[in-house]
Amino acid sequence: MDCSVIVCVLTTPSRHLVQPLQHFIALNSLSICLLLLSVKTGEICAFKIHGQELPFEAVVLNQTSGEGRLRARGAIDCELQKEYTFIIQAYDCGAGTRAAAWKKSHKAVVHIQVKDVNEFAPTFKEPAYKAVVTEGKIYDSILQVEAVDEDCSPQYSQICNYEIVTTDVPFAIDRNGNIRNTEKLSYDKQHQYEILVTAYDCGQKPAAQDTLVQVDVKPVCKPGWQDWTKRIEYQPGSGSVPLFPSIHLETCDGAVSSIQITTELQTNYIGKGCDRETYSEKSLQKLCGASSGIIDLLPSPSAAMNWTAGLLVDSSEMIFKFDGRQGAKIPDGIVPKNLTDQFTITMWMKHGPSPGVRAEKETILCNSDKTEMNRHHYALYVHNCRLVFLLRKDFDQADTFRPAEFHWKLDQICDKEWHYYVINVEFPVVTLYMDGATYEPYLVTNDWPIHPSHIAMQLTVGACWQGGEVTKPRFAQFFHGSLASLTIRPGKMESQKVISCLQACKEGLDLNSLESLGQGIKYHFNPSQSVLVMEGDDIGNINHALQKVSYINSRQFPTAGVRRLKVSSKVQCFGEDVCISIPDLDTYVMVLQAIEPQITLRGTDRFWRPAAQFASARGVVLFPDIKIVSTFTKAEAPGDLRATGASWVVGTPKSAVLEEMLHNLDFCDILVLGGDLDPREECLELNHSELHQRHLDATNSTAGYSIYGVGSMSRYEQVLRHVRYRHWRPATLEARRFRIKCSELNGRYSSNEFNLEVSVLHEVRVSDEEHVNHLIVQPPFLQSVHHPESRVSVQHSSVVPSISTVVIIISVCMLVFVVAMGVYRARIAHQHFTQETEAAKEAEMDWDDSALTITVNPMEKHEAPGRGEDETEEEEEEVEEDISSSSSDSDDSDEEEVEEGTGRGRHGQSGARQAQLEWDDSTLPY
Repeated sequence: MDCSVIVCVLTTPSRHLVQPLQHFIALNSLSICLLLLSVKTGEICAFKIHGQELPFEAVVLNQTSGEGRLRARGAIDCELQKEYTFIIQAYDCGAGTRAAAWKKSHKAVVHIQVKDVNEFAPTFKEPAYKAVVTEGKIYDSILQVEAVDEDCSPQYSQICNYEIVTTDVPFAIDRNGNIRNTEKLSYDKQHQYEILVTAYDCGQKPAAQDTLVQVDVKPVCKPGWQDWTKRIEYQPGSGSVPLFPSIHLETCDGAVSSIQITTELQTNYIGKGCDRETYSEKSLQKLCGASSGIIDLLPSPSAAMNWTAGLLVDSSEMIFKFDGRQGAKIPDGIVPKNLTDQFTITMWMKHGPSPGVRAEKETILCNSDKTEMNRHHYALYVHNCRLVFLLRKDFDQADTFRPAEFHWKLDQICDKEWHYYVINVEFPVVTLYMDGATYEPYLVTNDWPIHPSHIAMQLTVGACWQGGEVTKPRFAQFFHGSLASLTIRPGKMESQKVISCLQACKEGLDLNSLESLGQGIKYHFNPSQSVLVMEGDDIGNINHALQKVSYINSRQFPTAGVRRLKVSSKVQCFGEDVCISIPDLDTYVMVLQAIEPQITLRGTDRFWRPAAQFASARGVVLFPDIKIVSTFTKAEAPGDLRATGASWVVGTPKSAVLEEMLHNLDFCDILVLGGDLDPREECLELNHSELHQRHLDATNSTAGYSIYGVGSMSRYEQVLRHVRYRHWRPATLEARRFRIKCSELNGRYSSNEFNLEVSVLHEVRVSDEEHVNHLIVQPPFLQSVHHPESRVSVQHSSVVPSISTVVIIISVCMLVFVVAMGVYRARIAHQHFTQETEAAKEAEMDWDDSALTITVNPMEKHEAPGRGEDETEEEEEEVEEDISSSSSDSDDSDEEEVEEGTGRGRHGQSGARQAQLEWDDSTLPY
């Protein structure tokens, strides 16, 4: 052969390392291609590589033997070039030292292969992968992930395996990167899965960074309402709040021709079936404009009306619960014996099916014989889910058959929900109103009239009194259920308007912007606005209409709690026997707790009046400056500005502040403390015109005065300021104490207990001359009052010491030395009187001495000598304010007159006053 081929394998663990090549031997003449040949003649001085920019060089190791080494001159990288092929020649040294004369060998071909090292880790082509699947299906491949490796050899550049790093997920992956689900996915269970995946090359080197695979689960298209919330919060006072502002109907491309939606607000478990005012029945009747003369048969227990004291009662709503063992007797005189031919019975009732197989009569109201016999004159009862009204007319010269029983068969009587019943009687016509709807009796039973007798009758509630046909009179035919607001109105029937008002609900469904509902939408409310039915043929209009449905509660203090909502749908399709079915929507409104008011009564709590005022025709005004204020606590955010005393504090921590609010009251009680009033000597009085002008009522007794009726706080203030106390024998009276307490919503919110003490200024009869000087001194309760607009001065009577003169003359007649002592004391008294008169003039207190009545403060003689200055000023201030108030209210009083004066200041008063009084005239009733 005239050519040789040398094959070398180069191993490069790193591109930055240079390793020597396997050595070789070049020959002058080669017979075979071997790495090591024998040398025949001469020496080898060099090797030459033919090729452009090859990273190799050949060096001579042994010139004699011709052994040489081929090595790399720089970094060898398999990823840049896997193989090298070039030509090499050897040069001998036989021609001397000149290189040009060297002999060269024939050309030999060198082939070098670069061996790969697992230098690179796999990397994914995408930083993240995303797929969407439908729930309930098993997929062979949801998506495929792919990784690559930059190594040059097939062993290290190929991806041999993929692995899911995230544990406990229902997915698997094969060696090709295909991801599948191992079980059916559920949208309700989990909307989205996020899993991490890694890759391995064939050298088992893992990927440098895992990739994220996101799998979204799409629900199977199911017809139904979308984008609604389970809980809707309602803040009291918010008005009308939309229930489903973003709701829409998914029909899954169904061919819908029309749809009917029924929205129902379920409030049967709240109060009387919904949020209604909890005022007393009399107050509600008055608010609705009902006729007077209504008698409440189930009043709140009190001292005057205590026949309901033994019944089970829910005090918050005045609901009486009857368990089949209780009844109440109505006292005689509460309801007239004869109801005439016209009267009305009203009630709230919640009743379920009667227990037992054989149902007995369950009496609501019964008027029967008290003794001897067992005749029922009139009664209202439930029997086998029928409401029955019995009315037996008395004999009146006409012994003929008359209607006696009236029956109504209604499902609502036994549905365990609250309903409002009104029975209007205009004999012989009897009409039932239930929840505002009219029902005629389906069966009328005639009977003979009841013949007259002298047997007294007993009216009962919750059972019927059986006075005859038994060994011992007892209750029978007990009622099982709940009753409230059971009333009877003799002599008159209620109008439809009043009936509707009395059963009106304060909460319900509402529609915002009726004009925007669209032309094709029909809607209908039930009378209580708890059910709304809408119908249309366009899905878009239906969605828009349901988005307008709102909840509203007009009570200022609504009952907090849950109001359940149910939306049901009926769909009709085009020409299809089987149409889509839309599941009912169940949600609820959470009515939050209203801010509770704090009702506060303020005013003068102690004052004195002369005895003559108590005995006068007008008496003494008890509460001339009473003030009723209602506040609530409001949290103040940090950083707000607020007044603190006379300065402003900025950026202080969050705190609570009081803000005033306006609302109604339904009663104020004035109680007499320390024993009831003696009607022979004293009484509380109030002009009825003051009540009628403000649409309030009142009851008076020896225990106090009760003012009731729904009215604003200012109305109650005006009425209370006209309450007077009279006492015909004030000489026997030292003091009287009273207490006021007001309420809102039948006691749900109560005020503080405001106590008042009224004392009498008695006349003093002088019996000893040592009292003369004390009497001449100006009384501490006579002071001038500064008014913001005008100055008022009280005229004082100048004192003429005629009694003291008589005493002194008698003393002189008895003993001469007593005369000297008397003259001395008279002179001292005269000087003291002159000083007091000058001080009175400076204070503009001019007295009229035409009718002098010397009075002293009964508290003065008990005053401790060392009493503090602040206490004296406080008592003097109270006395002065009371006299000023009394003077303004009692124009015909003979004891004191008030007239305008020039109003000089009081800074020049005598030091005997202990301290200058500083008045706060903000509460004076001018």
